[in-house]
Amino acid sequence: MKVTILSALFIGLATSSVWAATDATVVDVYKSPTCGCCEKWIDHLKANGFTVRSHNTNNVVEYKSRLGVPPGYGSCHTAEVGGYLVEGHVPAKEIKRLLKEHPRARGLAVPGMPMDSPGMEMGGHKGAYEVFLVNRDGSTRTYAKY
Repeated sequence: MKVTILSALFIGLATSSVWAATDATVVDVYKSPTCGCCEKWIDHLKANGFTVRSHNTNNVVEYKSRLGVPPGYGSCHTAEVGGYLVEGHVPAKEIKRLLKEHPRARGLAVPGMPMDSPGMEMGGHKGAYEVFLVNRDGSTRTYAKY
C-alpha cells in the first residue's frame, strides 16, 4: 500500500512539474487584429519553441497599463509569459534567458518597432536596437544589444 501511495505522489509531483514548465512557455500576445508585424513576431516565437495564444484587441493600451509598460517603452503589441511582461519585438532568445534567470523584474521591452528586430526584418538593412529589462519600480536597464 505504501508503494502505491508514494508512486501516486511521485507521479503527481512529476506531472505538476511538467505542467509548470509547459505554462512558462505559453506566451499570451495582445495585439491589433490588423497588425502584420505582430503576426511575424508570433511566427518567430513559435519557430523558437513557444506556444502562443494570440488575443486580438482594439485596446492594447489596457494591457500595457495592466502589465506596467513604462512611458516611452511601448510598441505595437504587448505579451505576457511566465508572469513577465514582454513589450514589443523582443527576440525569443532574450525571453528564454529571462525565464531561465528569473530576475525580480516586470519583464522585457523593445520600444517602438526597430528595424531588424524579430518581425521587423527589412532584408539587408541592419538596425541597432536594445532590449531593456523593466524593473519592478518601472526603471529600466539594458538587457541586451543588437
